[in-house]
Amino acid sequence: MTQNETGPQTKTGGLGRMVGKVALVLGAGSSGHDEPGARWSNGAAAAALYAREGAQVVAVDLVAQAAEATRALIARDGGEAIACAADVTRSADIAAAVARTLATYDRIDVLHNNVGVTIMGGPLELSEEAWQRGLDLNLTGAFLACKHVLPVMLAQGKGAIVNISSAAAVTINEYPYASYYAAKAGLNHFTRAMALQYAARGIRVNAVMPGIMDTPLIYQQIAGQYADVAAMVHARDARSPTGKMGDAWDVAYAALFLASDEAKYVNGVCLAVDGGLTCL
Repeated sequence: MTQNETGPQTKTGGLGRMVGKVALVLGAGSSGHDEPGARWSNGAAAAALYAREGAQVVAVDLVAQAAEATRALIARDGGEAIACAADVTRSADIAAAVARTLATYDRIDVLHNNVGVTIMGGPLELSEEAWQRGLDLNLTGAFLACKHVLPVMLAQGKGAIVNISSAAAVTINEYPYASYYAAKAGLNHFTRAMALQYAARGIRVNAVMPGIMDTPLIYQQIAGQYADVAAMVHARDARSPTGKMGDAWDVAYAALFLASDEAKYVNGVCLAVDGGLTCL
């Protein structure tokens, strides 16, 4: 497993908090997360943790190989999962992923919306297409997933939706990613609105707001803002009130709680997982 993993290695080590549940995880891939020393993405860690706790998992990613890698890892550790490729910005792709989930497992108890992309630039730097792409990836994808999954949950009379937002929804940092700020703030309010709209029908909707995290995304999308990777890691560690970045397992355990029946009376919450960053 990985050097920075504090999460599970096998399903048998879980407490059974997701037994009997089917979890559809969008954005479940992570480049190289099964290699020694590699970092896990938030989505891959959540998928693995849901499986460890007994869920049947549908691992969805834009890259088929990444989804398959997560599925294989879950299977290797004793869990059950299938892999599916889909672009969350395409309604037809989401509909197909939902249909495959139902054909395989006959229900969806948890929808985990994990896709998030940072596109650097403000109004002067971003093209209109790049702005729209940022909104689509970080917000519209969650809308489309809810559009296709909510009818299933309504028919079941219950379900839990977990949206992975960001501390950037409520704070401003040194990065000039206007579309990311706007989309994640929108995702928070979308979460609260859906939570109230469907609360009386057995569906809970919550969000997790990761803070300064050590995941593959920062090396792929943020490292260019610094002189080198070491400078980025030092600066990000220094910004955290704890003096250290969090990791994907911190986010995954928060999502697990919100998705589980332990959180049956938790609804409309945007939970910061940030070492206290949003208290500043």
